[in-house]
Amino acid sequence: MPKVIAYKKGAIPYFENDRDDRIFILQKGLIVLSSTDPETRAPVANQVKPGEFFGVKSALGRFPREETASALTDSVAVCLTVQEFETNFSGNKQIIMKMLRVFSNQLRQIHRKIENILQSVPENQVTGMLSVARSFFNEERYVSCYDVCLKFMQRFPSAKCIDEVKKMFSESKLHNDRNPSVYDEYASDGDGSGALKQFELPAFERFAKKYSPGQVIISEYEPGDTFYLIQKGVVQLLKCVSGTSKNLDILRAGEFFGEMAILENTPRSATCMAKTSVKCLEFSKENFETLITGNPQLALNLLKLFCKRIYDQRRRFNILVIDDNQARVADVFLMLHEMNHDSSKSDKEIRFDVTIPDIAHWAGLDIDTTKEEINKMVEKRRIIVYDTYVVVDSIAEMKRVIDVYNAQTGKQQQISMRYKTQGE
Repeated sequence: MPKVIAYKKGAIPYFENDRDDRIFILQKGLIVLSSTDPETRAPVANQVKPGEFFGVKSALGRFPREETASALTDSVAVCLTVQEFETNFSGNKQIIMKMLRVFSNQLRQIHRKIENILQSVPENQVTGMLSVARSFFNEERYVSCYDVCLKFMQRFPSAKCIDEVKKMFSESKLHNDRNPSVYDEYASDGDGSGALKQFELPAFERFAKKYSPGQVIISEYEPGDTFYLIQKGVVQLLKCVSGTSKNLDILRAGEFFGEMAILENTPRSATCMAKTSVKCLEFSKENFETLITGNPQLALNLLKLFCKRIYDQRRRFNILVIDDNQARVADVFLMLHEMNHDSSKSDKEIRFDVTIPDIAHWAGLDIDTTKEEINKMVEKRRIIVYDTYVVVDSIAEMKRVIDVYNAQTGKQQQISMRYKTQGE
């Protein structure tokens, strides 16, 4: 049963890093959400006005609060659990669509910040898709290159670089004809039953698409007019950075992709490639809102997906703004530990199935710099590096590296502010 809670001026509904499943609707007064910008270390404050929600992302995504909520005036809020929120609002198309667009915009902003840090923003969609095709061609991933080139020729037939694209297309086709793709079994892990049951009806078969390993379902930078639900198989999310494709994530049955372009009418932000044989449902812009309205659970799953992706991307952004390379690498291990944490296991001698290039990608560092920092950790016996995985002796030691960095950075920030104040 939703509760009505009164907060006196200065009261704190929740603190940053708290964990709970409460979602709030402000009825009266003003609430301010306070946090710190990870890049500038400057305080950030956003006001919540009557009628607005707060605490939604962390509750739905089940991750720690990203800000502290405090009452600027005497305030009254309705407090709901996640289950109560789902019961009361899953069928409200207007509210759900508004939240989806707000979350999509927040995710897009984080992507842009990450791209700016990595200096990976191309001039436009044409040069962007060309760079994706080139990266696959140079890596001899000819099935993927063929698909991107085909999409390019269909989207931009009059582009100045069309001859280069046609050449890559022809050479990729020739290679694929000589080495045809071998269909494998659909991956069985991650059944996604909660999202899939409602789409098992024969009526949805008309939306079904099948892809073989290596095929590109959507290409980074191409215009977005469809989104997808994975029914079977595994999809790999890739991003082209400095001419090389980098792994972003792995999606399995029951998960969605491509939804951001539907909501914002913007180019694709990543390439989605079939890692195994894949069967997915393809939905268009035209039937998106109708689909959301007729399937409340789908809308909730999308909301939760956005919450998770926003948290994951902010977590990565926090790593990229660290200006100490050793701390960056340490924070990569902390992030991976958070993503796969098992409270039943010890925090000693933890195995991470990553390579040095993977760590370099997450840390936003070049391979040589990453190797240098990794070697320092090996010499101090903090980690052991194998060909396909890394063993961290103690995750607490990685956290200590970050705590020291944060303490030093905070002290430096205080000194900078002091000099700035004296100068004024």
